[in-house]
Amino acid sequence: MNFSPISTSKFIALHILFWVGVWFFFLYFFSYNSNDTIFVVWFSSFLLPVAMFTTYFVVYFLLPKYLFSKKYKLFILYSIYTLIISSYLIIISMFGCFIFLSKLKIANMPLMSRNFWFVLILVYLVVGLVSFVSLLNHNFKTISKNKELQNKILETQLQIKNQELHYLKKQIHPHFLFNTLNTIYGFALKQSKDTPEIILKLSNLLDYILYQVNKPKVSLKEEVLHIKEYIELEKIRFQDTLNISFKSEAISEEIEVAPMLLIPFVENAFKHGSLIDGFLTVEIVISLYENQFEFSIKNTNLDSDEVQNIEGIGLENIKKRLNLLYKDNHQLQIENHDNWFRINLKITNLTA
Repeated sequence: MNFSPISTSKFIALHILFWVGVWFFFLYFFSYNSNDTIFVVWFSSFLLPVAMFTTYFVVYFLLPKYLFSKKYKLFILYSIYTLIISSYLIIISMFGCFIFLSKLKIANMPLMSRNFWFVLILVYLVVGLVSFVSLLNHNFKTISKNKELQNKILETQLQIKNQELHYLKKQIHPHFLFNTLNTIYGFALKQSKDTPEIILKLSNLLDYILYQVNKPKVSLKEEVLHIKEYIELEKIRFQDTLNISFKSEAISEEIEVAPMLLIPFVENAFKHGSLIDGFLTVEIVISLYENQFEFSIKNTNLDSDEVQNIEGIGLENIKKRLNLLYKDNHQLQIENHDNWFRINLKITNLTA
């Protein structure tokens, strides 16, 4: 690993400062009821390397190699070995001070330095403290990495979602234009006087499709307005063979939906609808209740048993878009019986 000189110097300085503090910690406890400053200083100095060795071995070898890797049996085994070796080093330090500092007189040794268990606990108090901080640091890094990974996954999913939505929107454009241009082509062949009006209305719809559809959301009021323009186009095409009913409540400018969310349903009704008794009947109802939106449309249809044939590119795309944009808060029902093809869409929370 490459560390910058500044970070390395800071690391070393912090460790030196910590171990100086530990040395004073030992000095304080072994000075209890003792005036032999020389013995206490030397004993604390001999004990410090033992504490340092044990601490660094546990923190930089045992914890990362075995505990963090979930090799618990090996961690326990090597922890026991570490305890035995550190106990042996403590005993050597005690006997060394007993021989060379107290001149083989146990009474000359400070009270606390005679007790092996007290010395062992004191050393492992330091080891435990540093190990606890190391565990906290490891957990914090793990949590941070997990959050970073989750954010990357969410970011990737969002990119995929946006790409898929962009692809679906691109599919809507040619599908819608193909149907409308076919209508204009038919009227042009007949040299109909309604052709300029159709082109003008198509122009308004094109403006909506090309410039508004790239927005994440548009005003529901604007979406409804363009549905009405689309219906006017179809009225020209069907002339006296169209029976249309459109009901919509007053809609606030603040209510927004995904662009081109409803027009494909309307387009599907005109494209796949059937004339019964000389009329294509289409009924559209848009209602709002608090934050709940409901859109229903039905059209006359003779092929009551062939729902799959009716559901073209437009409906398939809108289903995918609904699952992406309103996955957990929408209901889409499609029925086809009794010479009626019905679609009912409910969005329970428009702001979600």
